[in-house]
Amino acid sequence: VIGGPCSVEGEAMICDIAQQVKDAGGVMLRGGAYKPRTSPYAFQGMGTEGILAMVKAREKTGLPIVSELMSADKIDEFVEHVDLIQVGARNMQNFDLLKQLGQVDRPILLKRGLNATYEEWLMSAEYIMASGNENVILCERGVRTFESYTRNTLDLQSIPVIQKLSHLPIILDPSQATGDWKLVEAMSLAAIAAGADGLIIEVHACPECAWSDGAQSLKPAKFASLIEKGRTIAQVVGRSL
Repeated sequence: VIGGPCSVEGEAMICDIAQQVKDAGGVMLRGGAYKPRTSPYAFQGMGTEGILAMVKAREKTGLPIVSELMSADKIDEFVEHVDLIQVGARNMQNFDLLKQLGQVDRPILLKRGLNATYEEWLMSAEYIMASGNENVILCERGVRTFESYTRNTLDLQSIPVIQKLSHLPIILDPSQATGDWKLVEAMSLAAIAAGADGLIIEVHACPECAWSDGAQSLKPAKFASLIEKGRTIAQVVGRSL
């Protein structure tokens, strides 16, 4: 389970959340330093300062860090500092970026595009692997449908489909998919039951004050409770958490 805030908001903040993620049973720390936002007026992230704050959190907790890369000109920075490089949904078919990530010595977390088919998603992964980097993890984060009650529609059937079509691991992002913290636990537990290889969940100590996506973030205590419940389900289906 990967946990952490949507956006890094400072060194003290990310270090505090990192410790709470670790205490709850999380094994990696997520945090956005460069943020692709629908509105150009929304908070766009702290940039390099945010990446370095996450590095401090890793030094204090030992948790590897996950962050989203938006453009090729930041690849060197990410290779130097980030343990798992995330490619966001909007960049899933940025083929030039994918080919360049195929030449780096870092695992890549490839999120599914909002309207991407399974084949398109897997072909994007092939762009990375064909360029030399076979360390790719797929991330289902919901697809866009006619339903507007939730942010997106979480495609749970993607888990067995991808496991049939590919050897690549698949994790789920119920925070981005639902857009509502009250739905995150149910979708997380369902994903574990369906055989997902992992989860990436947004965690914030004070979601109502978050600089971005507070509505879909779990408080640390809720995150810890989710992991505890998830372990029970994982045991039933023969998985580990």
